[in-house]
Amino acid sequence: MSLAVSHLASSTAIESVGTPGLWAVTIIGVMGLVVLDFVLTRRPHEVSMREALGWTVFYIALPVAFGVYLWASKGSTPGVEFFTGYLLEKSLSVDNLFVFMLLLSAFAVPAALAQRVLLYGIVGALVLRAIFIALGAAALATLDWAFLLFGAILLVTAIKLIVDALGGHENEVDVSSMKSVRLLRRFMPVTDDYRGTKMTVIEKGRRALTPLALVVAAVMATDLVFAVDSVPAVYGVTGDPFLVFATNAFALLGLRALYFVLHAALARLVHLVYGLAIILAFIGVKLVLHWAHGVWSSVPTIPTLASLGVIVVVLVTVTLTSLRATRDDKATVAS
Repeated sequence: MSLAVSHLASSTAIESVGTPGLWAVTIIGVMGLVVLDFVLTRRPHEVSMREALGWTVFYIALPVAFGVYLWASKGSTPGVEFFTGYLLEKSLSVDNLFVFMLLLSAFAVPAALAQRVLLYGIVGALVLRAIFIALGAAALATLDWAFLLFGAILLVTAIKLIVDALGGHENEVDVSSMKSVRLLRRFMPVTDDYRGTKMTVIEKGRRALTPLALVVAAVMATDLVFAVDSVPAVYGVTGDPFLVFATNAFALLGLRALYFVLHAALARLVHLVYGLAIILAFIGVKLVLHWAHGVWSSVPTIPTLASLGVIVVVLVTVTLTSLRATRDDKATVAS
């Protein structure tokens, strides 16, 4: 068993491609893009499709260029790991968008404020992912059973997604029952209407929250749930904390614009949850096999390139089946 622990320790203690300089440039770049987004949303306005498409193209081109740079300067292995991790995180972030859409609808968020709510959600997700990434790296470096734990988390999550989907619970959002909302209402009064981008106002001589504060709290609470799934998932692709952070950051940064591009299409992706469940279960099995390989060397492992292939095939398949399943509904609406 000691030999197995030694093997696992050496397998997780990989040489990171994230030099101090690259870490600094990446973090500064991410912070700069977040600040830019806050500047762009300082005046509430409805986002046009042209604006959303332009920013979506930019936020897709950015990680592609970054991945090409990694491939050219660091080698094919980190390049493949980055693109695989990015595609995995992007697919999971689409599920984030679906939940955000449900929350925005449940809280009746004005269209002009939607992008500000999404931005708060993205910032919260970035902070939580950074914390979970650091904790995950520490666990993998010191605990030989961390891969087994991460794999179990993903397998349980996959089962829960399937059960919820079959029960129809993924489309239900009861604002009054949300713990974050009940907690805030217990300590502070809430105004009946939105007050622009303000989250607190003075009303009748007392500090009161606006509905915007409630929806932001709800979005950040969901961020915590998604971080628990997403970080172990990408650690199933790469053990490099820098690549884990980079894939998460690039996947999250473009969500604000992507939401408005996919808003109509999200309702048609009826099979997406099944695809995500399959992907999470696959990555969970990959992590368990990685742990088992350290204990019994005869146990095979799944290469990253194969993971990339599985993710692509599953996403393409569920997209096509979703569009086919909702084709009649779209035709009915059009008529």
